[in-house]
Amino acid sequence: MTSALPAPQLRATEPTPTPVLEELTRSVAARFPATVADLCRLVRIPSVSWDAFDEQHVLRSADAVAKIAAELGVFDRVEISRAHQAGSEVMGQPAVLATRAARNGKPTVMLYAHHDVQPPGDEAAWDSPPFEPTVRGERLYGRGAADDKAGVMTHFASIRTLMDAAGADFDLGLVLFIEGEEEFGSRSFGNFLEQHRAAMQADAIVVADSLNWNLVTPALTVALRGNVTFRLTVSTLDHPSHSGMFGGAVPDAMLATIALLATLHTPDGSVAVPGLTSTPSGTPEYSVDTLREESGLLAGVTPIGTGTILSRLWFQPAITVTGIDAPSVANASNTLAAAVTVRISARVAPGQTASSAWAAIEQHLIQNAPFGAHLKFDDVDLGNPFLVDTGGPAVAEAKQSMRDAWGVDAVETGIGGSIPFISTLVDVFPQAEILVTGVEDPDSRAHSPNESLHLGVFQRSILTEAVLLTRLNGASSHNR
Repeated sequence: MTSALPAPQLRATEPTPTPVLEELTRSVAARFPATVADLCRLVRIPSVSWDAFDEQHVLRSADAVAKIAAELGVFDRVEISRAHQAGSEVMGQPAVLATRAARNGKPTVMLYAHHDVQPPGDEAAWDSPPFEPTVRGERLYGRGAADDKAGVMTHFASIRTLMDAAGADFDLGLVLFIEGEEEFGSRSFGNFLEQHRAAMQADAIVVADSLNWNLVTPALTVALRGNVTFRLTVSTLDHPSHSGMFGGAVPDAMLATIALLATLHTPDGSVAVPGLTSTPSGTPEYSVDTLREESGLLAGVTPIGTGTILSRLWFQPAITVTGIDAPSVANASNTLAAAVTVRISARVAPGQTASSAWAAIEQHLIQNAPFGAHLKFDDVDLGNPFLVDTGGPAVAEAKQSMRDAWGVDAVETGIGGSIPFISTLVDVFPQAEILVTGVEDPDSRAHSPNESLHLGVFQRSILTEAVLLTRLNGASSHNR
């Protein structure tokens, strides 16, 4: 096992020496055009990991990532590996794993990102083709440009910068883990970790898959909501019936579904499911106007819920109906629908397990089924929330590195979304500190049309990680 953090030459509260920081800054800037070019080559590969898309693109993406890793020349081993999805014989998508053993008692850092991407969605909603990286102003547009191929390239660029400062024979241990199915639920993640547990041991894990506070302020994510997603089918008839003949006496499935879904929230939009919990916590200032701007909330439409805006986004549960299978308007006939299927996505506040949240939601729906409607639940997916212990030395090192690279203190933030695999990392590697960083900003629109990366944020994020790696390598004693 490697040594405890931090590296012995540097106290976590000391700024990086000016000569070292200047050298790293010059290296990042000099290499930045090539880094962006590498990122563009990755973005051009439509590596959507969902079942309905061609997995050959994900394989090509893994090959491209592994090639960059091998060309660095610092890893003892680079491989593309797959594991079975949980409880299945189906193989997961290919991940890239590269390892370098620590030397002279230095720590080992795992660098995580993912090379798969979301589907492009409606391509007509894009201002430029989703898989043709396009620079407009200070932003690079393209699917995966921010989430998360920029995270992949942040790791590569920071390693190159470390090599410029300390040479290729540095002492820091590295585990590079670039997953291939994060956007499809990380279904083989647990089996992959078990398969490679020995090779992936680390003192700290940097997860480059989050966002910054704004364009000029970095953020360290310290709280993540968990998730419960499932498919619900509501049935009231064994076949559709004529709405004129039986409407008014026979409850159709759409009526039952609407009535049932309405029980999930109070009139002000707060979640109304008994057993779902919140986590009291302070939050930074964040106005309704900022929420309106960043979310696209229409004029006159009010926010929902109670408490501060960020407490609603970070520390309270949320329930959203994300899809409905029902007759379309174009195909609507005068019939009572026999069954309606919906997809429900719930966010679980830190402090509650996903399994207990799922039990509460399932019980609530069963108890509130109107007219005796029949309910069927399937395709259930659970992910636990996550709270960072911010008292560890790796967190202190990361915050100092952000301060050095950005010139301002980092904001400790929560994220309303979920990254369920992080709780799995905690379970498998309980001794490792988790650092959730990222290259996105509030305008990145990850998962949406016109996803983009702010190039200035990208460059500062690379410098942050380069500073962190250099500090952990003991570079404070380096003086040229």
